[in-house]
Amino acid sequence: MEIKITPRQRDFILAEAGEVLFGGAAGGGKSYGQLVDAFLFAIKYPKSKQLILRRTLPELEKSIIRSAIGLYPREVFKYKSAQHEGVFKNGSIIDFGYCDSENDVYRYQSAEYDVIRFDELTHFTEQMYIYLISRVRGANSFPKQVKSSTNPGGIGHSWVKGRFIDIGAPDEEHLGRIFIPSRVTDNTFLMKSDPGYIKRLEKLSRKDREALLYGNWDIFDGQYFTEWNREIHVVRPFEIPASWRRYFVMDYGLDMLAGYWIAVDMYGRAYVYRELYESGLIISEAARKICKNSTEKVYANIAPPDLWNRRQDTGKSAAEIFAENGVPLVAAKNERVQGWYNLKEWLSPYRDEQGAMCASLRVFENCINLIRTLPQITRDSKNPNDVARNPHELTHAPDAIRYFVAGRPAPSQKLSTEAENSEFENQIERLLSFS
Repeated sequence: MEIKITPRQRDFILAEAGEVLFGGAAGGGKSYGQLVDAFLFAIKYPKSKQLILRRTLPELEKSIIRSAIGLYPREVFKYKSAQHEGVFKNGSIIDFGYCDSENDVYRYQSAEYDVIRFDELTHFTEQMYIYLISRVRGANSFPKQVKSSTNPGGIGHSWVKGRFIDIGAPDEEHLGRIFIPSRVTDNTFLMKSDPGYIKRLEKLSRKDREALLYGNWDIFDGQYFTEWNREIHVVRPFEIPASWRRYFVMDYGLDMLAGYWIAVDMYGRAYVYRELYESGLIISEAARKICKNSTEKVYANIAPPDLWNRRQDTGKSAAEIFAENGVPLVAAKNERVQGWYNLKEWLSPYRDEQGAMCASLRVFENCINLIRTLPQITRDSKNPNDVARNPHELTHAPDAIRYFVAGRPAPSQKLSTEAENSEFENQIERLLSFS
């Protein structure tokens, strides 16, 4: 056979992680990549067993089954329609399944598979996924994997994003999982055969266009920071010049210490480069953690003003206890709405002198909880100018960054470097005097 695949499909086929997610944008060749991968696995491992799933039977019959029959040679593959089963000449089997409801998963209760494949994973619930991947088992020596493909959106968007997208950078294995992004432009075969496909996607609503054309997992209805764009705001770690001024900023409570180290470049642009995100720490423990992670000189430790409220049990404020344990604090302004407005300005994309998209605030990709929570927070239903306070777990990291930009306008793109630095230093001095 002469099978033509794209580089991204090849990456998916060769991925060895226990759980693999392939896709993002529409037209990236996800389903075709699944079918080619399933075929190669079946041929390589005689008597192997695989399961390919779609959410409904009509979707299964009109897409995966129809495509498999057209792709797999009759000399080695036979499809049995009554059983929704494909049998290879070497004894390998591919079952084609579906789950209309969560109870449908129990049809596979006694089954054993070497590989389970979910086509359009976000159409499934997390409960379906967790139960079905338990069917990946067997005493043979064949590789055991769960390989999925999908676009953003659908009922499973949030859990899929949390399981595969938010855990770390794409194309790298994290916790036994890997996300391999693919865009329509990666599919050179589609671009050649249907050059108008992109123009049709461009006519969709903004939300659908971002999801299907760009594979954007960070946009949804009610989102507060619509400025967020992972490709602009998330950068790979680099060595920070010694001349850049550094800050530590935090949101603290017993439920969570969300602490961030931020470096400011010569243009006043900020880079969030280190994260401390841990719950259950009393103040002295939190201070020790901060000191342990502060391996460089920090110009100011910025915290919310409520840490200066005196505690009934000790008569001391949290700020005093932090200072006694080596972390002297500076109080930030806590104007919520204005603070969020400021943060939106810092995140607002613009083009630099070279024409590349840029932003005044960027985040190193190792700050996974900030990257996870910032785009997820929503507008308050009673005050759309404010951020919703629930779920509270999502607000810790964004609050910390809000304290950093509080009362500090985003750097103007038109100021010279010298003027920019002067304005930024004036803002810092005002912040320090506020405490």
